[in-house]
Amino acid sequence: MTRALIVIDVQNDFCPGGALAVPGGDEIVSSINALMAEHEAVVLTQDWHPSGHSSFASSHDGKAPYDMIDMPYGPQVLWPDHCVQGTQGAAFHADLNTDRADMIVRKGYRPAIDSYSAFFENDHETPTGLEGYLRTRGITKLTMVGLATDFCVNFSAVDAAKLGFNVTVQMSLCRAIDLEGSLAAAQSGMIDAGVTLA
Repeated sequence: MTRALIVIDVQNDFCPGGALAVPGGDEIVSSINALMAEHEAVVLTQDWHPSGHSSFASSHDGKAPYDMIDMPYGPQVLWPDHCVQGTQGAAFHADLNTDRADMIVRKGYRPAIDSYSAFFENDHETPTGLEGYLRTRGITKLTMVGLATDFCVNFSAVDAAKLGFNVTVQMSLCRAIDLEGSLAAAQSGMIDAGVTLA
């Protein structure tokens, strides 16, 4: 089997000091770099929001970060402004080995819909193109690492498993936000979808 390492959103805004910092988000970078050598393909994902994105709390009067709202595609957590296109916050962590990437998938760039998964927007219908890329390269086995375990890693892993890929999430190389039990829910959901948690 041809194996790909999918590195999810290791960006400045998700690391300590960033706009949506995941605790310990920077601790995993060097080990992710080391893991790249064990895979035939490396794909990086990059959260890439326009200013005023609909998932930002600042785009909704009277709403605060982490409030929930209903969007046309379903429930949506409202986030602090983060990973705005072209900003330092949206850039990859400086220590991440981006030279090793065969492909960079940008997501969340449509103003009216968020995108946690590397495979689909949050409507679960609009594809990012990653599936087609992996299929044309004959890749069947995916290892996922990155940020954050309970959101973008979780959604990416579950979607990949539903698409028929053999998926492992390397939990030691992920970090979570853990909003009101979201990490435990994500772990059980991934296991139910057939994802291996290593």
